Amino acid sequence: MKKRTQQSRMRWVLAVAASLLLSACQPEQEVKVLRLAHTLDQEHVVHKAMALMGERLAEYSGGSMRIEIYSGGQLGNERELVELLQIGSLAMTKVSASPLEGFVPAMQVFSVPYIFDDNAHFWRVLESEIGQGLLQEIQVARLYGLGYYDAGSRSFYSSNTRIDSPADLRGKKFRVLNSQTAVRMVEALGGAATPIDWGELYTAIQQGVVDGAENNPPSFYLSRHYELSKYFSLDEHTAVPDVLIMSLHVWQDLTPEQQQWVQQAANDSIVYQRAAWQQASEEALNAVKAAGVTVIYPDKEPFRQAVAPFYQQMLQTRIGPLLEQIAAMREVSPEVKDD
Repeated sequence: MKKRTQQSRMRWVLAVAASLLLSACQPEQEVKVLRLAHTLDQEHVVHKAMALMGERLAEYSGGSMRIEIYSGGQLGNERELVELLQIGSLAMTKVSASPLEGFVPAMQVFSVPYIFDDNAHFWRVLESEIGQGLLQEIQVARLYGLGYYDAGSRSFYSSNTRIDSPADLRGKKFRVLNSQTAVRMVEALGGAATPIDWGELYTAIQQGVVDGAENNPPSFYLSRHYELSKYFSLDEHTAVPDVLIMSLHVWQDLTPEQQQWVQQAANDSIVYQRAAWQQASEEALNAVKAAGVTVIYPDKEPFRQAVAPFYQQMLQTRIGPLLEQIAAMREVSPEVKDD
């Protein structure tokens, strides 16, 4: 599979940066344009949330600010978009939390399997000092965290075999996010992990470079990976949020009032996206079933047992205290009191 070298990628980044900077060097206008790029389909609920954010920003700013969205990887893959943010040539993007561990090591916590009991536990953590602290930490990478989008739970899909238990992963190659923790997680389950750019994954499955991948239902459906992968096993091993981020340079260049408008518009989009996510997931599952995909609901306990040693290893690392804090936030059933 063809990959850009570091040198060619840098040339690409500089070329896009020059183009965007040139367009910004026009005579000053009243409207402040924030360019946002991402890699998803326009039917994806995250894109729709971003479109809503643009509408709300225009409303809050009285038309003095607007968001210009480039979807579907028009300006590059997630890593390239983050690089554009870092040099201030692009204002906003969304990135899965796992690849951010290269900038903020604590972000690798999201690639540790089965650390959340349910969706309520997941959001309790993200809305706590833990989740908000992680957002603050990415400023060291010249990025500004606006908030989290729901990306559901990640599960395995395969082009050539059912996955009913961890034993079915042995000897199989699966695409994972660009995260060393995600790689180790798949290896702990017995599979072979291969980081591949999202835009290249369809071809990788088609050509047999990998046997499958792992992702949430909407992404599995809208990427059309269901055309090649006829088995989708809802083992729900990890819950990795999407992070809505902004160039720290662009953020600091805004006035306090403009920052307030942007943050409020982002908050509105997060509320919308979170509410719409469950419906989008159900619709995606119904669509892939109708297309002939076998959706499997495996017993999760063997998967949990398979990764238990990996979890114990992670407790001995720098994120060990963070894992303990997350575990402590599990909801405890209230004690039954005597009458």
